[in-house]
Amino acid sequence: MEFFDCAVIGAGAAGLNASLILGRSRKKVALFDNGTNRNRVTQESHGFLTRDGIKPAEFKEIAINDVKKYPSVHFYKNTVMNITKQSNGLFKIETLEDVEIVAERIILATGVQEEFPSVSDIKKYYGKSLFSCPTCDGWELRDQPLIIISENEEHTLFKGKLIYNWSKDLVIATNGQELSTPTLNELQRKDITVITEPIQNLNGEDGYLNKVVFSSGLEIERAGGFIVPIFVRPNQFAEQLSCQLNENGSIVTDEAGRTSQENVYAAGETAKLGQSSLIVAAAEGYKSAMAVVFDSTI
Repeated sequence: MEFFDCAVIGAGAAGLNASLILGRSRKKVALFDNGTNRNRVTQESHGFLTRDGIKPAEFKEIAINDVKKYPSVHFYKNTVMNITKQSNGLFKIETLEDVEIVAERIILATGVQEEFPSVSDIKKYYGKSLFSCPTCDGWELRDQPLIIISENEEHTLFKGKLIYNWSKDLVIATNGQELSTPTLNELQRKDITVITEPIQNLNGEDGYLNKVVFSSGLEIERAGGFIVPIFVRPNQFAEQLSCQLNENGSIVTDEAGRTSQENVYAAGETAKLGQSSLIVAAAEGYKSAMAVVFDSTI
């Protein structure tokens, strides 16, 4: 079974930047990726200096080519199924495609996936006219009539106030969830309309929203907007490796991505259990890789 200094699980911005730094540090790396990165449905990525507006697929291709320049980095288009710590302290990685390797250290960078509000066909619009991150996509929707679809009161208030920076023409749809009086009062002070009745369907063409229809028959025209999803990890690797978790499910790490388990690191969205920008995730991958390099010299 082939030995690696480090296995990086996930080739999003965090995993790719970690692999780049490890390759440049002459570490033998196994980088695993199954192509399920969350931003693959998005038309453009924003906020990464020198790459603002790039297509996620192009960003990933450039990054993989950067990483492949370093001969000690081995790229596997595989789905990791199991990570187990052996009696000798090494980690055994097994994939769906029957690849098996062992590694001295692990970086978890598999990202997160979204669980959407219960609205029919909502995925058809996600990444084209409905988004989750206003910092990433708010500029393109500025001053347009927008909708915020949220079934979580705490996030509803925050998202409403945040997106108000890009458009004052806002409607919040709670899809059947009632809001408290203080939350309603806070939103009304900004003239943000709240509709609590369930959404019957979304109307549009080729993923671009133009109308929202509610259960009462009420119809409103909207050019796009934002969704408040629930973020979940697509695997149980952190739990299987007995990493300590916070109350909200995020992985407890130090500033360099070290988890509570020796030789296990976490970076990017999988660590925080929430959405992150490319540039922040890449920076966290950089830091976790530097921690691996430093720890291996002690």
